[in-house]
Amino acid sequence: MKLYYTPGVCSLAPHIVMRETNTPVTLVKTDIRATKTTEDGADYRTTNPLGYVPALELDDGTVLTEVSAIVQYIADKAGATDLAPANGTMDRYRMQAWLSYAGTELHRNFTPLFNAAMPDAAKQIFRERLATRFAHLDKHLNTNDYLMGAKYTLPDAYVFVVLRWTKPLEIDLSQYPALEAYRSRIAGRPAVQAALQAEGLAS
Repeated sequence: MKLYYTPGVCSLAPHIVMRETNTPVTLVKTDIRATKTTEDGADYRTTNPLGYVPALELDDGTVLTEVSAIVQYIADKAGATDLAPANGTMDRYRMQAWLSYAGTELHRNFTPLFNAAMPDAAKQIFRERLATRFAHLDKHLNTNDYLMGAKYTLPDAYVFVVLRWTKPLEIDLSQYPALEAYRSRIAGRPAVQAALQAEGLAS
């Protein structure tokens, strides 16, 4: 399998899950910002016409996109029921709800903050939206080590990646101590450290 990634963006989540499950994968570094090419100069849009990562290319040539779908595929193929509860169970649906929260309530509200053309007044609206989401997470994590309770699961990897974006955007999380402790807890996982190192990123 090949995982098309750009260092530090949302593709880091499936990269982490690959390492959590010891899934063999070839990493293909991809420029999604300027040239839309892979590190060997190929046009990435022939793999994903939308030009963004992640994309997971299977051995038969099938291409799967979107973080939530890819991480579930990886975990299910690896039989990693510790990361992804069995299909059809209520815990699986709860996990999918958290994956959706990571993508629509966190990731989506971060994206405009990286847009240089976005007016500051508009960016402030998104910062305020994120603050309400952080508060929700902080309250939940006051009584839970991870999103699903005591066990680390797929959405924790995704939320960790998104929370890393607070640093370059200078968003202070100190008023959310449970959220900060959660981020540090995940950062210390060996698979997370290995993925960060492979992408040339600091924890």
